[in-house]
Amino acid sequence: MPRQDRLLEIGNLQKHFPIRKGLWRREVGVVKAVDGVDLSIDKGRVLGLVGESGCGKTTTGRCILRAIEPTAGEIHFRMNGEFVDVAKLGLQKLRELRRHMQMIFQDPYASLNPRMTVKDIIGEPLVVNGLAKGRMLEDSVVELMKKVGLRPEYLRRYPHAFSGGQRQRIGIARALALNPSLIVCDESVSALDVSIQAQILNLLKDLQSEFGLTYLFIAHDLSVVRHISDNVAVMYIGKIAEVAETDTLFESPKHPYTEALLSAVPLPDPRAKLERILLSGETADPTDTSKGCYFHPRCAYSRSLCAVEMPKLRSVAGPGQEEHLVACHYAEDLSLKGIEAYTA
Repeated sequence: MPRQDRLLEIGNLQKHFPIRKGLWRREVGVVKAVDGVDLSIDKGRVLGLVGESGCGKTTTGRCILRAIEPTAGEIHFRMNGEFVDVAKLGLQKLRELRRHMQMIFQDPYASLNPRMTVKDIIGEPLVVNGLAKGRMLEDSVVELMKKVGLRPEYLRRYPHAFSGGQRQRIGIARALALNPSLIVCDESVSALDVSIQAQILNLLKDLQSEFGLTYLFIAHDLSVVRHISDNVAVMYIGKIAEVAETDTLFESPKHPYTEALLSAVPLPDPRAKLERILLSGETADPTDTSKGCYFHPRCAYSRSLCAVEMPKLRSVAGPGQEEHLVACHYAEDLSLKGIEAYTA
């Protein structure tokens, strides 16, 4: 059973998509989009989930919400003071769960119904759950709009009348409508201009402080993740490669893949010298990932064991140190560079 300060704890989460061929659409294999993920988030904290495109970040977030059905695994979530396994909930309990877990989507243009006004979009969760109607509904929507920095006179406008940043604020207000305890932010600033990204990130931090929110912040931009996250989990080909407190991971990575990601973080100073780690070799095939460490074909530190045995996610933290998990056979032997080494 998860600790009492935990809001969410995931164990061996898997999501496999079948590959079908032929006239009869027979299953000839599976894509292991999420392959045995273990994660946890404490109440009121932000966990950043990072990795390159296609590594399974978004699929993990959607499995947590049961927006898609996980293939296997446990998703323990604190609901009404008790832990429930989200993966096993029936339809009635799952409907109740929706009030406690919400999502902010990547594309602020595609995530809003163009035929609905701002009032209808933000107020829909309240109407569906029977929490407000009439004047009370309008007052609630206006209050939510103020919380996210939108003017109340925009109440009856349609999404096409707003900029990308304003549309994302509408999406945030919709996610807040039911006062959830967990919000999954799926690349929620990646489609926005850099200046607008900063505004939305600061808004998310302010809302977290005001409402005691917990975020799973999915992103591929490490500089954004560093700004908002308390802890960071690095994902590669459906598996977790490393999990650590944010400053620890950026200053002292233990997995070669994390080191490579840190070397690619853009710098605001055009005069700074950059030392990129360019990964060679082939990316592991998510349909056939049975041989050894998924990262070993691209790893500069690979040894013979890496090609035949899958490393387990284990702790490498010393006594009294913050939890630091890594899936690498030789994590203690490697001397990897933190982000400061690439900005010298």
